[in-house]
Amino acid sequence: MNRWTQGFRELKRYPSALGGMAIILFLIALSFYTVITIPYSEALEQWRGGDHWRMHPVNASPLWTDRLTGGDKPQTQVIESDASEIRETSFEGGKQVRIPLDFSYNNDGFPSELNLFLEQRHSGQEGFVRLTWHRPDGETINLGGQRIGEKERVSISQNSSLEGRLGMVPHVGLFAGDSDPESPQARQGQYRLTLDAILFDENAELEADLAVYGRVHGLAGTDYQRRDLMLALMWGTPVALAFGLLAAVGTTVTTLIIAATGVWFGGWVDAIIQRLTEVNMILPMLPILVMVGTLYSTSIWLMLGVVIALGIFSAGIKTYRAMLLPIREAPYIEAARAYGAGSGRIIMRYMIPRILPVLIPTFVTLIPTFVFLEASLAVLGLGDPELPTWGKVLNDAQEQSALYNGFYYWVISPAVLLMLTGLGFAMFGFALDRVFNPRLRTQ
Repeated sequence: MNRWTQGFRELKRYPSALGGMAIILFLIALSFYTVITIPYSEALEQWRGGDHWRMHPVNASPLWTDRLTGGDKPQTQVIESDASEIRETSFEGGKQVRIPLDFSYNNDGFPSELNLFLEQRHSGQEGFVRLTWHRPDGETINLGGQRIGEKERVSISQNSSLEGRLGMVPHVGLFAGDSDPESPQARQGQYRLTLDAILFDENAELEADLAVYGRVHGLAGTDYQRRDLMLALMWGTPVALAFGLLAAVGTTVTTLIIAATGVWFGGWVDAIIQRLTEVNMILPMLPILVMVGTLYSTSIWLMLGVVIALGIFSAGIKTYRAMLLPIREAPYIEAARAYGAGSGRIIMRYMIPRILPVLIPTFVTLIPTFVFLEASLAVLGLGDPELPTWGKVLNDAQEQSALYNGFYYWVISPAVLLMLTGLGFAMFGFALDRVFNPRLRTQ
């Protein structure tokens, strides 16, 4: 115990160890925070998409990237009818409803999209709504009308008739005012969308939400399905650490026990272990994982099991064997045998603990290797399709040609986290190696 305590005290002498520990602690803290605030089932449901992200813009860059360069790109505004002064006029068999949706627009750029979401309650009949757009200068534009079912989405930005009248896409033309169509300028001020609806049921209620989508969103931006990439970046942390840690523990512990068993018993036991190791050393891990993912399943837990199975008889067995052979002949091992200690006790209590301090640095630096392996499988399209992970974000970015379309944030964010993980474990592992490896100690 004193050796361990002294070794960890020596780590304070190495700035790289402190920096690596700080990065690792940050990743661990982020993992716990993510699991507590966003439960696993909720994360999976959100990542599948659907209506949860309907109020987010498509392919919006992070807010800080724009503000850092002094930009003024708009953020998403959602104007709800609950905050509006609704006027109702009843008639026989129904009622007429007017809903004004007011909002201020104070950005130089144009929004990326305009959508209106309508929901009619307590009515089994379709209603009708007519939309009118009011500009700050008092000009009004008729946006047309349509029937209202139980739930409707009116995509104002894709109104081809309105685009023909404005001479430009609606989410630009409605905010451009009288500026030059060749180089339109957004007009700031107070805007209003008025809904004049007729509902053919006296008990019917109409709820409206106008989404004025921005071009920047949150800390990580959004993808092509409007999903907030922060969810994948946050949940990718515990997934990556869990995969790397379990794979490193599984392969290291089993390999060490098998190597010690072969050294202790020797003879045909050691020979079989060495032959299996030599066969396994020539098997390529990545192609086997690709084959499993293509022909069977891409479940992350199945991949983890295959990684551990392929890592049991790895080249590490030969390294551990070379380290354990002198220990087998040590005097205290002979003393343990003389006192009647069994083979299992000698292996687990006297042989393995002697080389653990030297193996800990190797174990620490092995974790990011498996983290990168999981991300590589996901980038190749063999990651778990249900889990939001760093590799899955990179895979989606690749499929959507993110770099070609200028969505650099989509690639940079998960790549930075992967590099940060590798850097943290590498710095800490190298410092541990200098502390616990006698050959590297400085006088």
